[in-house]
Order: sequence, then structure tokens, then C-alpha cells
Amino acid sequence: MGQPGFWERSEEAESSIAELKAARRKLEGWNSIHARLRDTADLLELAAAEDDAATLKDVQKALADLAPQINDLELVSLLSAPNDRLGALVSIHPGAGGTDSQDWAQMLFRMYTRWLERRGYAHQILDLQPGEEAGIKDATLEVTAEYAYGYLKAESGVHRLVRLSPFDAAQRRHTAFASVFVFPRVDDTIKVEIDMGDVRVDTYRSSGAGGQHVNKTDSAVRMTHIPTNIVATSQNERSQHRNRENCLTILKARLYLHLQEEEKKKLAHITDAKSDIAFGSQIRSYVLHPYTMVKDHRTGHETSNVQAVLDGDIDGFIDAYLRHKV
Repeated sequence: MGQPGFWERSEEAESSIAELKAARRKLEGWNSIHARLRDTADLLELAAAEDDAATLKDVQKALADLAPQINDLELVSLLSAPNDRLGALVSIHPGAGGTDSQDWAQMLFRMYTRWLERRGYAHQILDLQPGEEAGIKDATLEVTAEYAYGYLKAESGVHRLVRLSPFDAAQRRHTAFASVFVFPRVDDTIKVEIDMGDVRVDTYRSSGAGGQHVNKTDSAVRMTHIPTNIVATSQNERSQHRNRENCLTILKARLYLHLQEEEKKKLAHITDAKSDIAFGSQIRSYVLHPYTMVKDHRTGHETSNVQAVLDGDIDGFIDAYLRHKV
């Protein structure tokens, strides 16, 4: 930062400052845990010297409290890719399976929302389109927390559900699919230039809840980036202006990831990333019948506690994915 001309190169300066802040937070986290471990070691030495069972229990509790924090710090150290520190946009779309798939998409939407709430991550709904009978046709969540993309990129791909369908009068077993796409949230340190002359903007009436205003005005917005045919939609807000802002946020994130993938193709290093995010790459199965199991096909990580997973307990799968990628 003390180099001549550093502050004159605003984009480079913003990026460097962001990296410095992220590194400082990692260091502060490590120093805090190191201090607590040192104090716990002193307490253990005291408990051993005095044969104090009560103090030994305090040591055990302190170590149990520290274990998940150490694990989180270790995982953050694995998030070293350029976009890992960014927030994320999570888009969920139903696939084959009709109403069951739309219902499955809504279950995934709830699963990720619960995970975000567990972590205390700030988020908002940018787009939510309900299905005709049940579930959702499309949903996009914006997560502004640091490292959200680094964690959630593990979820990109196709998710499969096997269960007895609540929409089948004969109670037969059905298989439903839904795709999850996770994009890095473009922040102030990343410049994505969009020529609005290349963007077709369409407005239409929202199909979701929201009262008479939603049904009587063209508040929903669809943007199509003509050169790449990338489409973004937003209809969750009552105001067309807010939907335009949200729609542009989604479009920038999708275009940014598209440009990155194009650059990787030029360098012939696209194989791994493509297998992670391409539509049709089934990454995980959730089985509710005839047995209960959730299994990630990339890492082999599995659990029989399906309900906990659907309630947002997906850290084990994210942990396994990040360690598997090392």
C-alpha cells in the first residue's frame, strides 16, 4: 500500500484491501483459538496436579466447544480460490418429475434457508415463482456473508429425491430432480461491465402472492443478455424498480461466472469445474423410501438422518466436499 501510485489504481487497491481484511480475520481467528487452547492446557495441567474431577470436566467442555471452531477455521483455510471469499447467489430449479419436482425444489429452498439461518448469514430472496399446484418453479437467494460462495459452491449440481409421492393417490414411489446453481456474488471489488444495449428487458405481471398490486401491474422483470443468451428474472418485489435492481444483480453474477468459464476453456483447464456445475451432473441423492439415506456421489459422504439434512444440517456434506477437493 505504501508503493507509489497504489491508490491511483482503484480497482487493484480495492482488491488488495479486501484480501488483506480477509487474511487479517483469519489471523485473528487463529490467535483467538490459540489463546483459548493455551488457557485450556494450563487448566488441564492444574486439574492433573490437584486430581480435580470438576476442573477436568471444565477442560472437556472447553475442548468440545473449541472443536467445531477449529474445524471451521481449517475449512476457511481451504477456501483459497479467487471467488471463495465472496457472497453467493443460489438458484434452484425443478427438473423432471412434474409437481413432485416443484415440491422438491421448495424443500431444497427451505433446506438452504435453514442452513443460512443456522449460520447467521444475511440473505434475501431475489426471485421466487410458485408452482401451479405446489412447490416452486424457480427461486434465487442472495447471500451477502463472506465466504458464502466458498461453502455453497459444493451444492451446485442436480439433487435427486426418492419418496412416496404425496401427489399420487396410489402412494407410489416417485423420483424427482431439481438443479442448484451457485454463483459468486459480484461485489465492489469485481467489475462486470454490461452494455445495456446488449440486454433485452421484458416486464410482465408477477404470478406469486403479493396482493392486488402484483396482479394489476407489470412489476416482474426478465433480462436477457443477447450475446450469451443468459437470462435472469425477478418478480419477488412489488416495485418494478426493485425487481430491475435484483434482476441486474443476478445477471451480473451469471455473466461473471460465464466469462470465467470461457476463460478457463481457453486455457484448457475446465474439466473439473464443468463437472461440478453442469446441469445433469447428479451430485446427491435423498432417499425417503424404502429406506432413509442422503448420499453425496462425489465424496461418498452419507447419513441416515434425512430429516436433519432437510432442516439445514448440510455442514457434513460441505466439509467432505472441500476436503475431497484438496
